[in-house]
Amino acid sequence: MDRLTEMEAFATVVDQGGFTDAAKKMGISKSAVSKHVSSLEARLGARLLNRTTRRVSPTEIGLAYYDRARRVLNDAGEADALVTSMQSAPSGLLRISVATDFGVNHLSPVLSEFLSDFPDITVNMVLNNRYVELISEGFDMAVRIGELEDSTLRARKLTETTKRMIASPKYFEQYGRPDKIDDLNDHKLLHYSNQSSGNVWKLTAPSGEKRQVRTAGWLSVNDGQSLLNAAISGLGIAYLPSFLYSEAMEKGLVEDAIPELPLETQGIYAVYPPGRFTQPKVRAFIDFLVHAFAEKGPSDW
Repeated sequence: MDRLTEMEAFATVVDQGGFTDAAKKMGISKSAVSKHVSSLEARLGARLLNRTTRRVSPTEIGLAYYDRARRVLNDAGEADALVTSMQSAPSGLLRISVATDFGVNHLSPVLSEFLSDFPDITVNMVLNNRYVELISEGFDMAVRIGELEDSTLRARKLTETTKRMIASPKYFEQYGRPDKIDDLNDHKLLHYSNQSSGNVWKLTAPSGEKRQVRTAGWLSVNDGQSLLNAAISGLGIAYLPSFLYSEAMEKGLVEDAIPELPLETQGIYAVYPPGRFTQPKVRAFIDFLVHAFAEKGPSDW
């Protein structure tokens, strides 16, 4: 007899508490279930079930075997589901979480092409500037920038961005230009208010020394685009990623505050819940993003 069928019959008897309900669950006769279990016990040379007129329960050996057998059956079911999933066309609702500035400037412009390529997928993209719990909040995936905090999620790097301290020529004319990191204490700084570390900038000195500069800010905003707008208007120095400031820098609207400092590089990742296989809609979107951003970053935005 088929070994998996024997395992399934035995495990179902344990799950259902008897042969009659197990037969109904499997859609076969009670005698067939009994024959499968008897064959399994004969092959193993061990009694797996205690049988009485009122109930059926696993023996000590049977309980130990049940734990392993159920694991094997679950793995087999997932393997079947994986093959079915990988052959099916991507479809369904795809819920995405992404930071507002990256979503507006770089994800929204490519969505039309993705939806044209995959007409059976509908997208719900939520723009916010907070850390979301993917599973508990019902998201299929998120796009995250910088160091990944949740090591339990699966991640795929899409591209990279750099960070610079930037300000407008107008600001430098009015307040001067800092020559070194310590000079930032005398300048008007623009901060991102949603940083978990507070108003701390992680910088690298020309010597390679890592510095953490805690400085008071003249303005704090929970949106990167708003910080860029403030910097362009001359309100102060902002520390922003290249996917935000690159166009403004090309137009001469902002300049590097301390050009001698090494650039800080951050990864941009697609993250999604762990599992034995990835849903086709999630896999399709991540593959699309990898292709869409293939010629982007770190500074080329």
